[in-house]
Amino acid sequence: MSERDDEEREFDLKWADRAEHKEPSARARMLAARWKDNPPGPVPFRADPEHTSSGRRSSWVPTAVVLGCVAAVIVLLGYVNFRSY
Repeated sequence: MSERDDEEREFDLKWADRAEHKEPSARARMLAARWKDNPPGPVPFRADPEHTSSGRRSSWVPTAVVLGCVAAVIVLLGYVNFRSY
């Protein structure tokens, strides 16, 4: 791209940003048309506990697995470093 193309593109972007009326995106138009007759129901900020993928496992289990893997890597690297001396 030449410098002139960059200047023209920048001008076009500034011109478009200053437009008084901006057309909504295709997705926004599609959702507006869909929700005109059938509006969506309220959605909670956080999902209910019964809707989670694994209601039986506690939330600390994945954290413990990750921390255990990190500790194992640290120990392994320390052992390799110790053996190299």
